[in-house]
Amino acid sequence: MPQTVLERTGEHIAESARKASRVTSVVADAIEDGVGAARRVVRQGGDAAEEFFDDTTKRLQRHPIETVIASLAVGMTVGILIGWMMKRR
Repeated sequence: MPQTVLERTGEHIAESARKASRVTSVVADAIEDGVGAARRVVRQGGDAAEEFFDDTTKRLQRHPIETVIASLAVGMTVGILIGWMMKRR
């Protein structure tokens, strides 16, 4: 039996709606995966920063004199470089 234009249009609309539903589901899953990955990266970055801070605190407590000397040397070096750069202008 030949289908009418109206029936074929209805089938096309139904097929398009099914495809759109599948695409929406795939996109939602991809976004959910991306958000989960971003949360993991942020958590790992926070853990790494906290570990670095703890290691630095322990090192400062174990070697206070070396820390003061190193800080003084870095400060003087930066000051000399800034002064030299300002003088060149």
